[in-house]
Amino acid sequence: MAASAGTKKLEAVFSALPPEQRAIADALRRAIRAEGPTLVEDVKWNSPAWGGQKLVFCLMIFDSHLNLGFFRGAELAKRHPSIEGTGKSLRHIKIRGAADAKLVSVRAAIRDAIKLDASG
Repeated sequence: MAASAGTKKLEAVFSALPPEQRAIADALRRAIRAEGPTLVEDVKWNSPAWGGQKLVFCLMIFDSHLNLGFFRGAELAKRHPSIEGTGKSLRHIKIRGAADAKLVSVRAAIRDAIKLDASG
């Protein structure tokens, strides 16, 4: 299957990242794809993003870490204490290394965000 235009844009953003940030981004991408294989990859507001019925995740890239943004994170924060922030809806989890993408708490938050999106 050919890569979509959104996937090509996302891969271009990833290829420009320094090696440490690229490793984190790749690990998060694998985690998101494993939990939500039908999500659509794209770049929104210069950030990698994944959507289902609506936007579900984005990556916010910083020098020392990446934030995995949850567009409906405020609805998930009570159930997932690792989700931080004070936004009305957008919240995030700080990911400081590629191994963090494999944490049970991160994978559970990813799964729940995908289920929340699918529920409408």
